[in-house]
Amino acid sequence: MPEGGPAYSVIVPAYNEEDLLPGTLAAIREAMAGVPLPGEIIVCDNNSTDRTAAVARAAGATVAFEPHNQISRARNSGARVARGRHLVFVDADTRVPPETLLQAVSLLEAGEAVGGGSLLEFEGPSGRMGAAMVRVWTWISRRFRLAAGSFVFVRRDAFEAVGGFSERVYAAEEIWLSRAVRRWGKSRHLPFVVLDGAPVRTSGRKLDWFSPWSLLATMALLGVCPPLARSRAFCRVWYSRPAAKAAA
Repeated sequence: MPEGGPAYSVIVPAYNEEDLLPGTLAAIREAMAGVPLPGEIIVCDNNSTDRTAAVARAAGATVAFEPHNQISRARNSGARVARGRHLVFVDADTRVPPETLLQAVSLLEAGEAVGGGSLLEFEGPSGRMGAAMVRVWTWISRRFRLAAGSFVFVRRDAFEAVGGFSERVYAAEEIWLSRAVRRWGKSRHLPFVVLDGAPVRTSGRKLDWFSPWSLLATMALLGVCPPLARSRAFCRVWYSRPAAKAAA
């Protein structure tokens, strides 16, 4: 990291997110104000067809570009532009509480963790299915120490050592990264932690766009057969948006 550069970088992968991105970036700025270290925001425009890049620049973010529409590639492209020694990945529809960002960066800076994630909750009403999905994920995340894609933090050296997010998969890339970074940290006595103080808040829009049962079935099949994540067609719920709700 250059002298006087940022200590940490917040990286936001974004595909056609001109509507939600302003609120996400404003929340990130607010959270960064409580971290006593210099930071930066990188938005990786994942070949958007809307004003995502312009909105990001207007908010003061550095904009990277990834032409191949794949979440893991967008995350990695943002990381290559980032200058911080710590990396924090936040989805474009996610709000991070100030105390959660502070705790994550503090753990990395103090050498007390190799990386980690946070518990999450849906922003706004999500119904019984949404609440059940959050409860199940909370158990899985705590039990197996896995980060949700909406919020992942990691030391840059660990991230680079494991090769970043796997570009062989079209979904669940955060699971693959969590496992790889956890193994890297274990040999160095650095834990991979899941913060449970203030959950990040992410949109439950997929529950509106798709049948909750189809979402549940997709996630269950991924859990049983992880190689399915290599199929873009199987992972279509991460890449398809109903036409009438594409801007929602």
